[in-house]
Amino acid sequence: MSTHRRAALVSLVLIAAALPGAVAAQATESLAGTWKLNAAKSKYDPAALANKSGTVTYAFSGKNVTATVDQVNAQDQKVHVEYTATLDGADHPWKGTIDGKPNTTQDAVSFKKLDAHTYHVENKLKGKVMTTNHIVVAADGKSRTVTITGTNAQGQKIHHVVVYDKQ
Repeated sequence: MSTHRRAALVSLVLIAAALPGAVAAQATESLAGTWKLNAAKSKYDPAALANKSGTVTYAFSGKNVTATVDQVNAQDQKVHVEYTATLDGADHPWKGTIDGKPNTTQDAVSFKKLDAHTYHVENKLKGKVMTTNHIVVAADGKSRTVTITGTNAQGQKIHHVVVYDKQ
C-alpha cells in the first residue's frame, strides 16, 4: 500500500472514531419536543386551578429555548404563551393571551438548565418572581414532571405537581 493511501486510510479511521463524540456533543435536549398534559396524574393545590388540557412545545437552538404553550384553564379559557430565553437564568420577555386578550399576570421569564434532565423556570411580573417551575424529565424521556410553587397574580399560594407525556 502506498504512503498516500495509508495516510488517507488513517485519516478516515480517525474521522470515524471522532464522529460518535461529535454526535453526542450535539445531542438534543431532554426537554425538546411536544408535551401533552396528563391531567389524571397531575395534582393542583388549590384544586380549582387545575388546567383541563395543555400542550407545550420546547425547541432548542444553541443556548436558547423557545417555548409555545396552549392550554385550557379551569375557567375554560384558552391560554397561549410564547417566549424565547437563554439557558443561563437571565430575564426575557414573555407574551401571553387568555381568550385572545393580553395576559398581564406575567411579563418576563428566566430559564436555567441545571443538568441533562432538570430545568428551573421563574415566572416574573415587574421584576418580582411570582412562581417557579422545577422541571424534571424522566430518564426514559417519555414524561416530565413540573412542580410549580409560589403565588399567582390573584395572591393565591399555589403548589402544583403537573405531569406531561412526550408526544
